[in-house]
Amino acid sequence: MHVATGAAALAAVSRIARAQAYPSRPVRIIVPFPAGQASDTVARLVGQSLSERLAQPFVIENRTGAGGNIGTESVVRATPDGHTLLLVGLSNAMNATLYKKLNFNFIREIAPVASIGGAPYLMVVNPSVPAKTVPEFIAYAKANPSKINMGSSGSGSVSHIFGERFKMMTGVNLVHVPYRGGYVPDLLSGQVQVVFGTISSCIQYIRGGMLRALAVTTVTPRRAIGMGSVRRKIRPLR
Repeated sequence: MHVATGAAALAAVSRIARAQAYPSRPVRIIVPFPAGQASDTVARLVGQSLSERLAQPFVIENRTGAGGNIGTESVVRATPDGHTLLLVGLSNAMNATLYKKLNFNFIREIAPVASIGGAPYLMVVNPSVPAKTVPEFIAYAKANPSKINMGSSGSGSVSHIFGERFKMMTGVNLVHVPYRGGYVPDLLSGQVQVVFGTISSCIQYIRGGMLRALAVTTVTPRRAIGMGSVRRKIRPLR
């Protein structure tokens, strides 16, 4: 779970590679999710900083699909010389327990190098949804079964698991709509009505009034959400 906070990781480096100056050529950072999402933003910031410090290009490569497993496997299969890195997230920890059989062993074949940080997820809705609190949303969803679309980053992704857990806890019937690319455009247009998304992908739209945050996946409330100078608590999702 230390890795799940958002770490860069790489395949185990060989003895020969360790003896050489590193990096000796451009480095790829594989992001197993689409461009524009939180993990992609973090990778680009880290990549830019590393490029400046180490005088070698750090190239961001988005390899999406299978809840992050496609991108992860590409790093596992890469030459273990430290020149292919993986941006690891919570989905990797989930996948290690969700899938009975993967083409790789995440715990044994990926070595963590540094913890970058982490942030809670938000339950956000399109303003067309009249609910302003989680209890109101539950009541609205039960009154409109199978009429509310729930977007996610793909089947088995963190946003999908959070949504399915919410459905189990509350007994509501939400229609899962998995996206290989980003779900934000359809959430803004109202084609999907609810998403369990990252703060970084939603915050600007919440502050602009284009999305509404109902809950946060932390134990305590957060005051980081608001419109203009007005700030309000976002209650924890329980």
